[in-house]
Amino acid sequence: MDLQLLGLSFIAVFLSELGDKSQLAAIALGGSSSSPRAVFLGTSAALLLASLIGVLVGEGAAELFPTRLVKAIAAIGFAIMGLRLLWPKSDTPEEVE
Repeated sequence: MDLQLLGLSFIAVFLSELGDKSQLAAIALGGSSSSPRAVFLGTSAALLLASLIGVLVGEGAAELFPTRLVKAIAAIGFAIMGLRLLWPKSDTPEEVE
C-alpha cells in the first residue's frame, strides 16, 4: 500500500469536508438526536459510499481517457466553479419569455 497516497488522500478529504454541508448536517443531526453514535455511523457510511463512488468513477475515467485529459477537465471544472463563486450576482431578475 502506498502510505504517501493514503496520507495525501486523508488530508485532502479531511480538509475539504471541514465546514461543508455534510458536516453541518451531521452537527444538526447529532445535536437533535438521542443517539449520536447512530448519527456518526450513518454519516461515516455515507462518506465512505460517496468516496467509493468517486474512486470508481475516477478509475473508470482514467481507463477510458488519458490521465492528462482527466486532470485538465478537473482543473477546468474547478476553475469555472471558482470563477462562478467570485462572479457577482445581478440584483435584477432575468426576464422570462
